[in-house]
Amino acid sequence: MLRFSLLLLNLEEYYFEQHTAHHIQHKGGQNERKIRGSLKICSKSVIFEPDAISQPIIKIPLRDCIKIGKHGENGASRHFAKAKSGEISLSFSQVYFIKEHNIVAPYKIERGKMEYVFELDVSGKVEDVVETLLQLHRASCLDKLGDQTAMITAILQSRLARTSFDKNRFQSVSEELHMECQAEMVTPLVTNPGHVCITDTNLYFQPLNGYPKPVVQITLQDVRRIYKRRHGLMPLGLEVFCTEDDLCSDIYLKFYDPQDRDELYFYIATYLEHHVAERTAESYTLQWQRGHLSNYQYLLHLNNLADRSCNDLSQYPVFPWVISDYCSSELDLSNPGTFRDLSKPIGALNKERLERLLTRYQEMPEPRFMYGSHYSSPGYVLFYLVRIAPEYMLCLQNGRFDNADRMFNSIAETWKNCLDGATDFKELIPEFYGDDVSFLVNSLKLNLGKRQGGQMVDDVELPPWARSPEDFLQKSKDALESNYVSEHLHEWVDLIFGYKQKGSEAVGAHNVFHPLTYEGGVDLNSIEDPDEKVAMLTQILEFGQTPKQLFAIPHPRRITPKFKSSPQTSSCNASTADSPVSPGEESFEDLTEESKTLAWNNIAKLQLYEQYKIHKEAVTGIAVSCNGSSVFTTSQDSTLKMFSKESKMLQRSISFSNMALSSCLLLPGDATVISSSWDNNVYFYSIAFGRRQDTLMGHDDAVSKICWHDNRLYSASWDSTVKVWSGVPAEMTGTKRHQFDMLAELEHDVGVDTISLNAASTLLVSGTKEGTVNIWDLTAATMLHQIPCHSGTVCDTAFSPDSRHVLSTGEDGCLNVIDVQTGMLISSMTSDKPQRCFIWDGNTVLSGSQSGELLVWDLLRGKLSERIQGHTGAVTCIWMNEQCSSIITGGEDRQIMFWKLQY
Repeated sequence: MLRFSLLLLNLEEYYFEQHTAHHIQHKGGQNERKIRGSLKICSKSVIFEPDAISQPIIKIPLRDCIKIGKHGENGASRHFAKAKSGEISLSFSQVYFIKEHNIVAPYKIERGKMEYVFELDVSGKVEDVVETLLQLHRASCLDKLGDQTAMITAILQSRLARTSFDKNRFQSVSEELHMECQAEMVTPLVTNPGHVCITDTNLYFQPLNGYPKPVVQITLQDVRRIYKRRHGLMPLGLEVFCTEDDLCSDIYLKFYDPQDRDELYFYIATYLEHHVAERTAESYTLQWQRGHLSNYQYLLHLNNLADRSCNDLSQYPVFPWVISDYCSSELDLSNPGTFRDLSKPIGALNKERLERLLTRYQEMPEPRFMYGSHYSSPGYVLFYLVRIAPEYMLCLQNGRFDNADRMFNSIAETWKNCLDGATDFKELIPEFYGDDVSFLVNSLKLNLGKRQGGQMVDDVELPPWARSPEDFLQKSKDALESNYVSEHLHEWVDLIFGYKQKGSEAVGAHNVFHPLTYEGGVDLNSIEDPDEKVAMLTQILEFGQTPKQLFAIPHPRRITPKFKSSPQTSSCNASTADSPVSPGEESFEDLTEESKTLAWNNIAKLQLYEQYKIHKEAVTGIAVSCNGSSVFTTSQDSTLKMFSKESKMLQRSISFSNMALSSCLLLPGDATVISSSWDNNVYFYSIAFGRRQDTLMGHDDAVSKICWHDNRLYSASWDSTVKVWSGVPAEMTGTKRHQFDMLAELEHDVGVDTISLNAASTLLVSGTKEGTVNIWDLTAATMLHQIPCHSGTVCDTAFSPDSRHVLSTGEDGCLNVIDVQTGMLISSMTSDKPQRCFIWDGNTVLSGSQSGELLVWDLLRGKLSERIQGHTGAVTCIWMNEQCSSIITGGEDRQIMFWKLQY
């Protein structure tokens, strides 16, 4: 049974080799006895693990050794006698006894001068082992910590240099080696040196000491996610996951050289590109906003992207306290008072304590901080996990458990301390929202000490509303996924991962921690003194670290279901579609919604059934009458054409000038069609009278796009403006000329190529020639956001049906999703060719490509799901009917194509 673990070593200590041996007790005496086991040589200690579990493991720190040598030799002489004896003698002043009868308990320490004798099975190895021990002993006796570290590192590096990866460990003889380098495998509190090897099919790690197994192998085909990590503040880590959602990874490696790390990352990433898309924080934001990721899953992804890992206790994933009621017998998740204020850090929840901290902060010299301890540190993580990871706590605290009264004894007590304690500001860990109750239960029957009141520390005391540990976790999960938390989680994300993490926003939010906890807070490379460097690093790792900043602007809020009361919905998002339907009466709208959803789910089954070449140049716009019988198109050949779907005949061809037309639309009632032209004008054509009825001369350069809503016309132009016009009635009868009044002028820096309105016409999005997307509030004619997100012209833009997001496509081939409320770019995908036009339902996009194909994109999974053959040149415009069952496209090949959904 394996009792030894790397956690028996000191922090930053390495385990080098082991030898089968006997510990000879009472050597030469009457009751001499031999205990068989394994002698392990480590960088700061010698450990003997007896085979019999009734015997304790022995740990002798090398710095406490007085004499090391071959047993029986003269202490003054380091020259070995020719004797065949395989015995090694250690004289020392202190020894630890660990895990007697295999019970995890605080280490027993014996002090005073002692001598132990160990007999190696292979006597020929004695001289090498003694030489190694003497060398390591010299290192551990150096005065300065920096010098000790440097000498041990040199010994380790020479051992690594003398060995290499054993190619016999390859899974198959045909595997091709891509690269091999040295690295350390990281697990909590421990790193284990060895050799990393990557082939065309596998990633291997071979520990130098063969522990816990000779080789760790990961099949590249199984890899789902990889992350670069900061380890000890240096860009040396790489973590590999073979699962989508698991908390723990399959391997975490720390390299000695950032170039090795980056090369390995690049190799695996390139391999994955054919299988898995690399994800950014923003791409998960879109999924979370639309309810495809739970709050728990989203927080897990953000932690991962911010360098938090279960293998690194100084950067363990951080989760929020969300419940503030640990006294009631029932937990009421419909009462906002049940929840903690997620817009404030733990330290700011108690007003009186905060005032004391702020007074101290104001009197402090620079660099100032509000909180002397962090919300996540190795000590806090192990405070919560001591019942399932007792050996970690013993490792961190030199073989001792914490004082019984300072243990994790009760949920309510811990929460109260976080509210009132002078130095306690800790958040939670993911385990509080998981399925495994073992961290709450003392199932290992550990002796964790006796409290002042005389009671033993046992299971964690739960709040009155939890009937069992399982019930506590279930209710905690329910709280995390509750409507209240969904509506406010973005505020906590702003503090921990977002724009309130640093700078003036952090000061305003009372969220300022010690400078050493922030990325870039100290440059370790600039510290010359090795002692100071080691001390600084140790301090940083023990103190806790702030996650990597993921968002620089306010985080978007979650889209909570509309039938639940959400008092904060702003008026601009409230449209008629938001009105709730009383149960039992399924409205016609709901049926239409259902058929639309069905259509979009099957959009990849689009079939071309008719095509007509009716223009002499590229088609630029499509408008269709309500009954679907008449199709109007504009073209760069300067004509507006009217095509009959029934007779499949061209019915009219109208020319207003010799300049290209750029877009067209039909006014309600289908009596008037409006076209925009490169000759700076907008033309009104009466279908009934068969003639041009009016001309709006509103711009100083080509009009690129027009929209109409509720007697208002919106025109975009290359003259760098978008103008809003009133007095455009739906019915333009007779010969009367119209008076067009300009209501607003939205000024841009450069020419505007495309515009689009949201469903309620309260917002407008414009795309410019220089790649900027602008979101405007039409009620106040002001710009809400300006997002430079394309290189080159923006081809097309459109709001999602719920007005929460804007999609834009550009000449650079990018499809970008922007959150309307915050202006954050929350998803970006790249296509091989520009997508010239598109339609979308918020989740799925059907785009017309420069290649002539129609492409179907799954935004939530961040991938292209279908290519449909279409035009022979670029697809330049696309139209879809209200029911989403019929689609018409126009292209540079001068054709219009009719498509229908077959499912």
